[in-house]
Amino acid sequence: MRILHCGDIVGRVAREALSAAIPGLRRDLHLDFVVANGENAAHGFGITETICAELYASGVDVVTTGNHIWDRREIMPYIGGDPRLLRPINFPQGTPGNGFGIYSLADGRKIMVVNAMARLFMDAIDDPFAAVDKLLGQHPLGSVAAILLDFHGEASSEKTSMGHFCDGRASAVLGTHCHVPTADHRVLIGGTAYQTDVGMCGDYDSVIGMTKGPAIARFVRKVPGDRLEVSPGEPTICGALIETDDATGLARGIWPLRLGGKLAPVMPPAGP
Repeated sequence: MRILHCGDIVGRVAREALSAAIPGLRRDLHLDFVVANGENAAHGFGITETICAELYASGVDVVTTGNHIWDRREIMPYIGGDPRLLRPINFPQGTPGNGFGIYSLADGRKIMVVNAMARLFMDAIDDPFAAVDKLLGQHPLGSVAAILLDFHGEASSEKTSMGHFCDGRASAVLGTHCHVPTADHRVLIGGTAYQTDVGMCGDYDSVIGMTKGPAIARFVRKVPGDRLEVSPGEPTICGALIETDDATGLARGIWPLRLGGKLAPVMPPAGP
């Protein structure tokens, strides 16, 4: 199975660029499944029902999120009725929506996508390791053809720990939230593909997707300033391609994707 996971989509320009690119990427990279993190898709803060529909129409199969999922309050009554929009599984019991889903491909293979959120330098929520461990026990590789975990977090140590914690039990553990792609993509010793952060889909001539002036001023002046706005420049689409072995569900390889904008381009191999 060939799975593309795209990093945090920041604002309308990035959203439109990704939507335009997905059909060609699905064709040229022979993709079976596409996941994108959409928690910053609505002008940098949250996501809406309309944006979900736009992403699905472009060829995104599942949208993951993180700490900004509730920034648009209208998503709360919607999320429970959309099994393709995930929120972190370790939110407290009773939180609207789902933290994972099992999805069928046209050929009958099934993939489980899990969304979890870290705790270091993040909101104080339930233990992500316990939540993921319980889920992997209930739905192990073999019961599904592939398992992808979007681990949304700040600290590289916590993300790396989750990668090793899931090694051999998940197809891929991919980090989001920091908006900067890391260079540590690899297949771990037990066969799980890992990258600390797949980066963002957004303008890199910015401060993690926001216009530079107001963002820098927050550090220089240490007082409230202008509202942060999404940087309008040409976005770079960042993500990671994972290829799994259908016999085991483990990863055969992981390759970064960077397309357009300010970062040096990287295109994964086309595959069969």
